Amino acid sequence: MTGRDCDIAIVGGGLAGGLIALALAQRRPEIVVRVLESGAAPGGNHRWSWFDSDLSLQGRALLGEFATTHWDTGYDVRFPGFARSLRTPYRSLASADFAAGLERLLPAGTIRCGARVAGLDRDGVTLEGGERIAAGAVIDCRGFAPTPHLAGGWQVFMGRHLRTAAPHGVERPVIMDTCVEQLGGYRFVYVLPLAADEVFVEDTYYQDTPLLDRAALSARLDAYCRDRGWDGAVLGSETGVLPVVTGGDFAALQSAQRIEGVGVAGARGGFGHPLTSYTLPFAVETALAVAANAELPGPRMAAMLEERARRHWSATRFYRRLGAMLFGAPPGQRVRVFARFYRLEESLIERFYAGRSTLADRARILCGRPPVPLGALLARQPPLKAAA
Repeated sequence: MTGRDCDIAIVGGGLAGGLIALALAQRRPEIVVRVLESGAAPGGNHRWSWFDSDLSLQGRALLGEFATTHWDTGYDVRFPGFARSLRTPYRSLASADFAAGLERLLPAGTIRCGARVAGLDRDGVTLEGGERIAAGAVIDCRGFAPTPHLAGGWQVFMGRHLRTAAPHGVERPVIMDTCVEQLGGYRFVYVLPLAADEVFVEDTYYQDTPLLDRAALSARLDAYCRDRGWDGAVLGSETGVLPVVTGGDFAALQSAQRIEGVGVAGARGGFGHPLTSYTLPFAVETALAVAANAELPGPRMAAMLEERARRHWSATRFYRRLGAMLFGAPPGQRVRVFARFYRLEESLIERFYAGRSTLADRARILCGRPPVPLGALLARQPPLKAAA
């Protein structure tokens, strides 16, 4: 590492960057890593959840280092006219526990918070103020940036962590409660029982614009909790606006954001589920891939990640087509897509969320009477640009 400050510099200490650093620390402890995070702590203010079936054994071991909440008895969904309990174990990780885990597991000095990046190149990173951090390889994990090269809609949500005055009575996660008014798109409420008197409640929308109306979503959360008698103290809250990719020119996106010799991972690199916006399973597998190829020089590491992203884009085409059908339907009818989907076989649902649907799965999802007008299949979505 002569003349360098580190072997690998990771720009962005969110889920993707933090997991890459952890995988490297576990599998290649001799490699010096620096994670440059602009915020006050890695991970930001988020909650990541996943199905146990989403991950490989290696992936489960990587996430097993963190303090997570487990529901081994599965989860529920609710739609107008039917409800269903599924057996797939479910997991959740809060960003505070993610940050605490990284602090405990990574060598001292690995993560540098409050590090605002002015520029990056194949040989290192320049911070605001001019400080230079020389590195053998640089990986950009700064998160998704709105782009005219991709098309689709948006998943907009507001979540609230509540300590209830009395036990809330929810025993299993409710992944989708769609028995709420469908306002402006596909809407559902997501409920996680974190303890007998703690619950996380999130109001989520698949909508055409990235607009997040904080006052409206907060009032709707108030009403949902009030209707269930969940009064108490708010321990935390979060909001998010995630892309739901239905199409676009991925090669043009890669070309537009490419910095020669710099790797790109996480949502910025295209590693996500196009329809659900899940990134965690793909962040885990990318982290393991980086650790397995840690000896690559910067340009070859960048090429490896770019090729993985191209393969991922090709492999997830089916989910983009489903997303196009969802957003092509009238907003009030979009709930029918998931209502039909959740009547299918449980193993199919598991593979769907993991991004591993078989040809038979795809045929099963598409066969039969379409849940929305056929014109939805042909609808085009606008570019995933920021709100005006």
